[in-house]
Amino acid sequence: MSALMTPDPAFSVRVPEGDAMPRKVCDHCGFVAYENPKIVVGSVVRSEGRILLCRRAIEPRRGYWTIPAGYMELNETPEAGAMREAREEAGASIAIERLLAIYSVPRISQVQLIFRAELSDPAVAAGVETLELRFFAWDEIPWADLAFPSVHWALNHERAAEGGAPPVPFGNPEGAAGDRMPDGRPLPVGDF
Repeated sequence: MSALMTPDPAFSVRVPEGDAMPRKVCDHCGFVAYENPKIVVGSVVRSEGRILLCRRAIEPRRGYWTIPAGYMELNETPEAGAMREAREEAGASIAIERLLAIYSVPRISQVQLIFRAELSDPAVAAGVETLELRFFAWDEIPWADLAFPSVHWALNHERAAEGGAPPVPFGNPEGAAGDRMPDGRPLPVGDF
């Protein structure tokens, strides 16, 4: 093998030095292949007292109703991701009000950040991941046909928020993106 060629990676599961958890570690170079939860972002979108739901055109749970939500992309804020998902799934322009809920779904390694939002523009259209969309009054929501438990949770939490529940959970301070310490010092490149 020439100096320019490297062997195909071969990983074994072991606890790397300085860690406490078993990880996939490359047997040749020691690279640790960390596997982390996926972050889902979405929103409960309201317009004129009704809630926007999308009928899924994709698996899992094709044909069931959901809020506009999906995986966050790299280099994207949660708010920008929720706004993108609303555009992609419902052609909807939304104004994020606040973080409604943080859900943990350990069985599929997901953390879901769900926002409260208002429709900014009345024009909506089903995207490629959506069979149809509709605005539902509370008593019209097709509860038996909702796609996921977290959709139930989000709708019920939205109802509680609409009724005056305290505005929790908290999020980043205004304008903070996690790239500076509270005293204003920038973090060194590569630090988390």
